[in-house]
Amino acid sequence: MNRMVSAFAGSGLMARVLRSASWLIIGFGGSQALRLAANLVLTRILFPEAFGLMALVSVVTVGLNLFSDVGLGPSIAQNKRGDDPDFLDTAWTIQVIRGVFLFGLAWALASPVAAFYGEPELKQYLPIAAVALLVAGFNPTRIETAHRHLLVGRLTLLDLASQVIGIGFMVWFAMATGSVLALVLGGVVQSVAKLLLTHYGLPGPRNRFRWEKAAAIEIAHFGKWIFLSTGLAFLISQGDRAILGRFLTLEALGLYNIGFFLGSFPSMLGHAVSQKIMIPVYRDRPAHEDPGSRRKQRMLRAVMTCGIVGLLLVMAAIGPGLVDLLYDDRYHLSGPIVTLIACALIPQAIIMTYDAAALTAGDSRSFFLLSLVKATSQTLCIIFGVLNFGMLGAIAGLGVSMIFTYPALVWLSVKHRVWDPVHDIFAVTVSSLAVAWLLRVHWEQISALSQM
Repeated sequence: MNRMVSAFAGSGLMARVLRSASWLIIGFGGSQALRLAANLVLTRILFPEAFGLMALVSVVTVGLNLFSDVGLGPSIAQNKRGDDPDFLDTAWTIQVIRGVFLFGLAWALASPVAAFYGEPELKQYLPIAAVALLVAGFNPTRIETAHRHLLVGRLTLLDLASQVIGIGFMVWFAMATGSVLALVLGGVVQSVAKLLLTHYGLPGPRNRFRWEKAAAIEIAHFGKWIFLSTGLAFLISQGDRAILGRFLTLEALGLYNIGFFLGSFPSMLGHAVSQKIMIPVYRDRPAHEDPGSRRKQRMLRAVMTCGIVGLLLVMAAIGPGLVDLLYDDRYHLSGPIVTLIACALIPQAIIMTYDAAALTAGDSRSFFLLSLVKATSQTLCIIFGVLNFGMLGAIAGLGVSMIFTYPALVWLSVKHRVWDPVHDIFAVTVSSLAVAWLLRVHWEQISALSQM
């Protein structure tokens, strides 16, 4: 017990990693618990088609956010000037300009997107949802400073508080109107709450509009490949829904979205933790400089893989029963979707700690090339799957695509001396056996999806 307490105490790197990882897990777990609670309430007020329509709104807003990301967060995390007020204010100024640009672009795209998906209501909802993008542009850089130094306790509490405010408004408005507009406005209210809470609740100097040419050049040099990489991240994180929205009814897309929300929870938790702690770990303790650091990195990677893959397997096992317990009969088919999504995301969970090594070294070009391979293989596999086997094929494509991505990941990992083949082989072998067993157990329920 004393050793455990001492591991969390102090100001050393591993102590900060453990504390930050704990807070990130608490924050993400709390956030997902709040989302689930809101989901359970809203599914009884609204209808499956409403969640399908909101999925399309999210595809566009998240897509805009990703397609325009210039890597300000990673830039602040890895840059030697990451605590310099001139550098931070220049980054904040760029962020504000980006938010204004995204807001205008969403207005311009509303009509074409509505026509593409054949859903006229998108013309009304997209511009409203885009207000959240505008507001987020004014978020203080103290958020990224907290992540840079692995001091995220207060930030986690503020994030959860803003989510409570947004969800509270969402539920109230849905009960009052019964309209899908509640889902759209809830996101805007949450963004405003986060801006105000972090502006007044986080310590540190206030941001000012400033343009230092040297800082802007550094950010642009690092961010040019991040810009392209995060554009590809849209295809990686939202491509399935963007593609399925073209082939499925709104009701089927709504069922898929609920199943994806539950099934992807462990994977999203892993990414949230990995991306925030691995850059400081790789930055402060390079594995190639110290055998002790290499051992600690391997141990950290093994623990994360066991935790995330283990949770995915649990979700795959309990998915159908969990959906039947939590939701009414209209959402029954979301259960086998939970199982399939959780299984399909296991390959990504096994290798999620590697790509941060490239960002830590400032090698955003290699990160882009990996993202290009990942996005291309995933998109092609999903399209092939949905055209030939419907929703079942699309979900299978999500998992199979990692077979084509892995060689590029090995190249990047070897280049930055972080590849751990023993870890990969062991994790793939054990998880493959578990997935095969789970698919056999739930096959009768899974086969019902072939009709969608």
